[in-house]
Amino acid sequence: MKACVFTLGCKMNEAESASLMRGLEELGYETTDELGYADVYLLNTCAVTAEAERKSRQAVARARRFNPDAPVIVCGCASERDAEAFAAREGVTLVTGAMHKDRVLELFGSRGIFREAETAFCELPPPKRSRTRAFLRVQDGCNRFCSYCIIPHLRGRSRSRRAESVLSEALACGAKEIVLTGVDLSSYRDGETDLSGLVRLLGKVPARIRLGSLEAGIVDDDLLAGMKEAGNVMPHFHLSLQSGSSAVLRAMNRKYTREEFLSACEKIYAAFPDAAITTDIIAGFPTETERDFEASLSAIDEAGFSRVHAFPFSPRAGTAAANLPDLPASVKRERTARLIEAGERAEKRYLSGFLGREMTALFETDGGYTENYLRVYADGAREGELCRVRLVKAEKDGARAEITEVL
Repeated sequence: MKACVFTLGCKMNEAESASLMRGLEELGYETTDELGYADVYLLNTCAVTAEAERKSRQAVARARRFNPDAPVIVCGCASERDAEAFAAREGVTLVTGAMHKDRVLELFGSRGIFREAETAFCELPPPKRSRTRAFLRVQDGCNRFCSYCIIPHLRGRSRSRRAESVLSEALACGAKEIVLTGVDLSSYRDGETDLSGLVRLLGKVPARIRLGSLEAGIVDDDLLAGMKEAGNVMPHFHLSLQSGSSAVLRAMNRKYTREEFLSACEKIYAAFPDAAITTDIIAGFPTETERDFEASLSAIDEAGFSRVHAFPFSPRAGTAAANLPDLPASVKRERTARLIEAGERAEKRYLSGFLGREMTALFETDGGYTENYLRVYADGAREGELCRVRLVKAEKDGARAEITEVL
């Protein structure tokens, strides 16, 4: 029997799906994450934007085209938001939500809707083994309530995994690189162990450790010192800016100013001069003026980002920002395009500083990633190999490299 576990959305969903695949294999299923012919489908959905929710609904129809007789099970944020709509779709036999995904395996073969609140961290089976990169869930939920974001309403309040459990899975997973994931990783706290303490603890793991998305406020001397002490944490920081305007940040209910964000970047570069800082920026938030938008553009240069993910504001019903007058779609499109262009210039500028240098890269099926998350391509590289490489030429989405040593 073949089970397809198809994932939409964030790295957290990917980590959860990898665990569900491992659990299904223990039940005797052959698993795949590619949407194709299968005997049963498990769709892990997303609702961060209206488009993500639409694609989640489409996934049901896509699965049924491959095998109209196979049962379809739906979990995740989109089904948490509207379980009844998914349950009404032809072929869907079971609907759960964004929480208690551990119950999906218990309920396999059941019918109906199952959703309930969650007050503790949901432990899942260890993820399906990978020779290269594994996503390790350490936190779930969010207490921040950014004015544009629906996720705290769907994922619930912040809760963290026991540090000993995190370490145990990290030691056993077998991957050469482990990415710590959470809905709000910055809020990780297990008793007296916060994120900096967890980082120090994971220094015992013989693998590269990479941090997921962080809030600027978590970047302090303790975290940076913890990363240095651990010795295996990669100098790549994803700090979501969202806007370069302090006025817009207040309207977004973000808990920092432009100046505080840029100060966090300066602290990172002081500790890790070669660090990569990637970010997300929203174009066309309802209160954003042209002057506010220009502040976002200038922040790209001032922060020295290595990559920018820019996207237009999308109102989500149930959030505070959805009650604000939306800007014209043409304005949002134009501003998004300008952000993307500025981001591409920043990416080229950052990459150019490493051409001719030797770095360490972990290779996957199509290229590899250096310590600071530069994508590299090298002839003769094999999946799962950790190599010393020399970056020789810029390419569209990374750099051509020569292998100097296989580690």
